[in-house]
Amino acid sequence: MGILDDLKMEYRMGGITQRLIFWNVGLFAIPMILFGVLPLFGANLSFLNWNSLGVDWLSLSSNPADLLWKPWSLIVYMFLHAGVLHLLFNMLMLYFSARFFLTFFTQKQFFGLYILGGVFAGLMFIISFNILPGLVLSQAKMVGASAAIMTILIASAVYAPYYAVRLPLIGTLKLWHIALFYVVLDLIQASGGNSGGHIAHLSGALFGYIYIRLLQRGTDLSKIVTAVIDFFANLFKPKKSTPFKKVHKNKNTATTNNGSTANSTSARQSKDITQQKIDDILDKISKSGYDSLTKEEKEFLFKVGK
Repeated sequence: MGILDDLKMEYRMGGITQRLIFWNVGLFAIPMILFGVLPLFGANLSFLNWNSLGVDWLSLSSNPADLLWKPWSLIVYMFLHAGVLHLLFNMLMLYFSARFFLTFFTQKQFFGLYILGGVFAGLMFIISFNILPGLVLSQAKMVGASAAIMTILIASAVYAPYYAVRLPLIGTLKLWHIALFYVVLDLIQASGGNSGGHIAHLSGALFGYIYIRLLQRGTDLSKIVTAVIDFFANLFKPKKSTPFKKVHKNKNTATTNNGSTANSTSARQSKDITQQKIDDILDKISKSGYDSLTKEEKEFLFKVGK
């Protein structure tokens, strides 16, 4: 079995965490290779390169008007990364956060929360650059899965704050200790060089908290994503054709007022007469013996017995 077959097997057998890691790695590695090779042949792919200084089609822009011509960026941005280290750190965090979350919840809830947390964080990123005095005059663009991953981590910590986590060189911590550390770290760096990213992280954390609190009251927001996926899955699913059934009707059969046919009525009457005649013959045999039967009665009994 080759490397490609091994990867296919890992993708099929792995859960949602494995598949998200595959998507993130693939959507980083493949475009990066294309951006490096195709310009040698004169191809200009700067409109797709989210790491370029100009406007591109994939990253999430802080300018709300850009959503009008690239609305997909509100989801696509959370599957792109600025570099190898950015990708590596996020995938490690995704792996460990997913282990906590999937201890208590389903894979559908995990994927739904991942998407919704990323969308919410993306919207808050845009809003912050248009209302906060320190950011309103600047423009930025954002990529990365960290906001969606932060949603998963905080949701896990809110649901099971005292879940024990053993870390190398540190020892055993509670899950809420780890969540608090990352929230405080983002608060400290909120006005730094990556303000938009840290605001998105905090927004993802807020959504994780909201999700668990609503879930505890009976509202599962992740079902929104599940419903959308099921809608499009059913939309493109081939419809099963109903087998054509032929119904044959006897035109020569007259229908009575109560809905039964004349033929069926006469058949029942004939059956009743025959059974009555058999009963009479059997009574005669029981009283006088077989020899007491007439020739016609013997012949009738013989025909019925065939």
